[in-house]
Amino acid sequence: MFRNYFLVAIRNFWRNKTFSAINILGLAIGISAALVIFLIVQYDFSFDRFEKNGDRIYRIVSDYSMQGNPGHTRGIPAPLADAVKKEISGLDQTVSFRYYSLEKLAVPGADSAKPKTFKEQRGVIFADAQYFDLLSYTWLAGSAHSALEEPNRVVLTESRAKLYFPSLPYASLIGRKIMYDDSLTALVSGVVQDLDQQAHTDFNFKEFISLPTVLDNQGLRKNFYWDDWGSTTSDQQLYVRLKSGIPASSVKSQLKTLFNKYRGEDAKKNHFTWDFVLQPLSDIHFNSHYGDFNTRMANRPTLNGLMLVAGFLLLLGCINFINLTTAQAAQRNREIGIRKTLGSSRRQLVLQFLSETFLTTLAATGLSLALTPLLLKVFAQFIPEGLHFSPGQPFLIGFLIVLVVLVSLLAGIYPALVLSSRKPLQVLKNQSRGVEYKTSKVRMRQALTIAQFVIAQAFIMGTLLVGNQIRFLLDQDLGFKKDAILSFSTPHADTSVSRRLYLVNELRKIPGVNQAILANDEPSSWGWWTNVIIYNDGKKELQTDVELKAGDTGYLRLFHIPLLAGRNLLPSDTPREIVINESYQQVLGFPHPQDAVGKMVSWNGKNVPIVGVIKDFHAHPLYYPIAPMVFCQSIDQCRDVIIALRPRADLPERTLAGIPDRESEVKENGWQGTISQMEKMYKKIYPEEEFNYAFLDENLASAYNGEQNISDLLKWATGLTIFISCLGLLGLVIFTTNHRIKEIGVRKVLGATVGQIVSLISKDFLKLVSLAFILATPLAWWGIHAWLDNFATRETISFWVFAGSGLLMIAIALITLSTQTVRAAMANPVESLRTE
Repeated sequence: MFRNYFLVAIRNFWRNKTFSAINILGLAIGISAALVIFLIVQYDFSFDRFEKNGDRIYRIVSDYSMQGNPGHTRGIPAPLADAVKKEISGLDQTVSFRYYSLEKLAVPGADSAKPKTFKEQRGVIFADAQYFDLLSYTWLAGSAHSALEEPNRVVLTESRAKLYFPSLPYASLIGRKIMYDDSLTALVSGVVQDLDQQAHTDFNFKEFISLPTVLDNQGLRKNFYWDDWGSTTSDQQLYVRLKSGIPASSVKSQLKTLFNKYRGEDAKKNHFTWDFVLQPLSDIHFNSHYGDFNTRMANRPTLNGLMLVAGFLLLLGCINFINLTTAQAAQRNREIGIRKTLGSSRRQLVLQFLSETFLTTLAATGLSLALTPLLLKVFAQFIPEGLHFSPGQPFLIGFLIVLVVLVSLLAGIYPALVLSSRKPLQVLKNQSRGVEYKTSKVRMRQALTIAQFVIAQAFIMGTLLVGNQIRFLLDQDLGFKKDAILSFSTPHADTSVSRRLYLVNELRKIPGVNQAILANDEPSSWGWWTNVIIYNDGKKELQTDVELKAGDTGYLRLFHIPLLAGRNLLPSDTPREIVINESYQQVLGFPHPQDAVGKMVSWNGKNVPIVGVIKDFHAHPLYYPIAPMVFCQSIDQCRDVIIALRPRADLPERTLAGIPDRESEVKENGWQGTISQMEKMYKKIYPEEEFNYAFLDENLASAYNGEQNISDLLKWATGLTIFISCLGLLGLVIFTTNHRIKEIGVRKVLGATVGQIVSLISKDFLKLVSLAFILATPLAWWGIHAWLDNFATRETISFWVFAGSGLLMIAIALITLSTQTVRAAMANPVESLRTE
């Protein structure tokens, strides 16, 4: 029986090759997109699923609010770890660790051999002994119970062991020395297998120095603010595992009590709120509020958007199949009537049509496997480095089986029920053919066509609006000069201010350098440095948490930041006076900038004068509003060298919306020689360090990579939805023109022009597209409005975007329709009327 079903299905495919090809191609695109997106989603949601009792593991993070400005950090005060161990009940385990940012390390060789040095090794932490109880490492040498109990011990991962001690057996590494930054020596006490060789994880640390090393070293304790409840850094992290049956809310309330005990009075005095929050282990890979482990993070909204795109593309392919299959129903009426007359039941007919749908879906799946490598390139910016595609992966085979069955049922069940419901007497007398266009099936096809174009229109509008916002962000006046400026950092381990000043002075002598300064940060960045400054006007005391920017006296000139009142800072090594921005001037209650000049404020227990007021500029990406700010001189905090280059006078000023190829721009401006001289000067002072620089405008543009990815996703989704929708429209117009071929012939004989016939056939379809535009507009407006709420600065939604997208969709529909309607209208009427 099933063999007969498949033979009939194959003959029907061959008889209707055009419609079969449209169905297969539409479904194949949807299945391919679903397959690629499934790979991405499955990869990201597989992170950190291997930990024992992972549903009870939490990271303690901090949510706070200062002067009404909310903030988040993964960090905690260092003393919190001991306090949690001693004072919080309901915990099965408490694990503390601290990031270690090192410039270099050295591995002593045998006997008197020169030590091997390694630069800026990442993934080094100070960890307590319980760390290896929290995560399931495989031990290759040493013991998990004793490896980190004593000071100056270090456990290496397999990859680091091979890097530092190539060709040596792991057991022989126990007791070998490693020197960190010339100030700390640790003995190897164990070797473990890298976690990422066993499972997907964000815990990518490679070296684990025992935490007692910090506790027994007064210098490290001081540098790490180990006993200071008022210092919070993202480098300090704390994990807990709750006992079975203990709710997270119980531990959170105890953490609140702990904060009030140790910092409550400080919070009241300085007007801030602080909460220690339990972040689930499963949330770490996705929640950007608290940062990452210097690894790629997934974005839940992007993943949800990808799944939505896959669902829409599959839905569009299914709609095409339903529309074309039900539209062709009249051509199969006699077949259905004969089958029913010969004894076929409705159930058998449903199975017949479902088997045809199944074969179509199977063919589409085969084509999608061929298209998947191409789509992986299309979605390259969304593809994690560790994701690999192989058709033989067991979970992928299971997904494809479920997908084929689901799509077959979704696309085939309605046409199967419609076709099998025909009455044999009517279809054999050919009575249903004449009323085919007056039935509810036609209205269903129209509704499905409208749904297709609503989706396509919404994607077009979303693409235009998101692109408009991104251009707005990149072209926005940030309040400072951003062109022809590059920066680089001096080594973190270099504590010599005089060496940095010498470097800047020598760089100023290079002919291609316009200005060179020392600063702690560029004007717009992701970094925050804040402090509480107190102003007393004689009546009341105002405490404000302000942002700090530090640099030498050339900072304002280099970035063209205008002074509104007062003067620039005078040269100094320490902050003896400050310049404030407009926002802080207004917070202090001064209506005019000049009113603030000369007033005294208290900062870190010292009274310093306000000597100037600068115009507000954006200190961070445009997600954030402009906040009160102080500019000061604190040279010991300034480790970045910022250079303003001399561009050729005949080159126009660049805008971020159209950044040309960087290499060509460097050549056109003659900057290669300048940068080369800068590198030579840097190497002269820091011979063992790498010279790495970055242009400011590139850094600014990279702040919106997430939005650029969303824009690219929408572009591809829009292209695919338009393509599938137009495939369906083309199939319906082919069917319509074939069905009305004799009508067209009669109209031509009676004098109708080609234009009139094209208009007659096209107007019904254009009505559907226009109705889709009306329905899609409020949906797109609502969606983009919700997305724009993420930005403190945003573009106004313009009506022309909606109108333009509607006209674009109508133009695409007209082009699609014309490929068949013009052909039908120009056909010789004799051919169509010959049988009459």
